[in-house]
Amino acid sequence: MQFEPPMMAGAEELVIYLVHWLKLIVEVTGALLIGVGLVAAIATWFRGLRVRDKDVFGETRLTLARYLALALELQLGADILSTAVSPSWDQIGKLAAIAVIRTALNFFLLRELRDESPSDG
Repeated sequence: MQFEPPMMAGAEELVIYLVHWLKLIVEVTGALLIGVGLVAAIATWFRGLRVRDKDVFGETRLTLARYLALALELQLGADILSTAVSPSWDQIGKLAAIAVIRTALNFFLLRELRDESPSDG
């Protein structure tokens, strides 16, 4: 995929160009979020070990799961952007499969977060 700015292009080419860049930004943001989540999970792990927390594993998993859930939403958004500009039936089918898989992953991550998070009262 080539990201050359349209010289004297029409509005459609400009929109496609901007959507490609937006997709790239969303994908990079999702990847960076996973990295930040990994660092946060490692920090939670070491902090839990230092204070001898009995549930250091559960707290670490919850920390990482929060970041992964948001990153999955961003990656799905990037996939939707890529299909929005010039969809073919092949791209739509791939998007549908990816959307189902990522939505299922996110559903189970959020359910686990809800089930294992301490209740407010």
